[in-house]
Amino acid sequence: MKYIVLLGDGMSDEKIEELGGKTPLQAANTPNMDFMAKRGKLGLARTVPKGLPPGSDVANLSVFGYDPVSCYTGRSPLEAASMGVELGINDVAFRVNLVNLHPHAGKLYMQDYSAGHISSMDGRELIEELQKHLGDDEFHFYPGVGYRHLMVWRNGKDKITATPPHDITGKNIIDFLPAGEGADRLINLMNSSQLIFFNHPQYKRRLANGEVPANSIWLWGQGKSPRMATFADKFALNGAVISAVDLIKGIGIYAGLEIVNVPGATGYIDTNYRGKAEAALKVLEEKDYVYLHVEAPDEASHSGKLQDKIRAIEDFDALVVGPVLEGIRKFGDYRILCTPDHPTPVKLMTHTSDPVPFIIYSGEELADDNVTGYDEESAASGLFVEEGFRLMEMMKK
Repeated sequence: MKYIVLLGDGMSDEKIEELGGKTPLQAANTPNMDFMAKRGKLGLARTVPKGLPPGSDVANLSVFGYDPVSCYTGRSPLEAASMGVELGINDVAFRVNLVNLHPHAGKLYMQDYSAGHISSMDGRELIEELQKHLGDDEFHFYPGVGYRHLMVWRNGKDKITATPPHDITGKNIIDFLPAGEGADRLINLMNSSQLIFFNHPQYKRRLANGEVPANSIWLWGQGKSPRMATFADKFALNGAVISAVDLIKGIGIYAGLEIVNVPGATGYIDTNYRGKAEAALKVLEEKDYVYLHVEAPDEASHSGKLQDKIRAIEDFDALVVGPVLEGIRKFGDYRILCTPDHPTPVKLMTHTSDPVPFIIYSGEELADDNVTGYDEESAASGLFVEEGFRLMEMMKK
């Protein structure tokens, strides 16, 4: 038996007036997901347990089959694992976003949570500069990908409230600064970064090129190293993870899964969808399980770009789901789980905790005439899974 998860990050949404009261999933052309929805198990799953934040960390842990209530410690420790950064038992990892803040009337607003989707090369340049000026035995900065980077606070504090920057686009940052024990240390680092970036040659260069410059860091997503059983111990399966995102790779590393890097996988709307599908099918020739993650719909939602979100969903269906549906048949027995991790309503530009529509498909050919396709409304008339981490168990039954 072969198992594959096809995850379109943030695909589910709310009804939108300019789409005639449809959601992006309803408006998008998705013949392959519709095909599976009519022939498989269709329903809604709560991937974000009540009381936990609706982040991709919590939601993807659920889809992987891990109960976040028992193993979630924060986002950044998972990203640290993907970057090869080992954490001591008392070390606290933080996500470092390179952001653009906009001053107006004596206040600072979150203008862009990604500093214009800064390149990895430019991002590395700035993080290395931070390490040079602010790094010491206590704080260490590590370059990552694009606008996403890492800081480790050795023997640091983790009882801190910190807000994701993509949740406060266009808002005054004063109400969302880190709070709690040790928060003053973080705020000082953020303030110090602003002077360092302003005096760096990259700042003027990006302005001259019409690009959005990074003029601050934003620290969030903190946590200590989690304790998780391996996927082999938990499900008696070997497998791999395909993603452009450190967070997803980090979950895979803690789960003991192989990480497969696909050339051209960017995490954005220009990602190599087909390359991911081809890599997944190749992995299944030797392994039992693949977790294939596509970030593009979520990024489009965070940017408030409705048409980009619809395009990302359609490309996911045509270039990932379609080829996998065609290619997986050669293995005989198989099961496909197709789902978002969480909703990311494009009008809100952030995540919500609402249940997500899922399909579990295993090659059935008889269609259910009562199911119109794959979307939130159709799924609401199907199964309901209160504990989203049970989806993996359902796949194996």
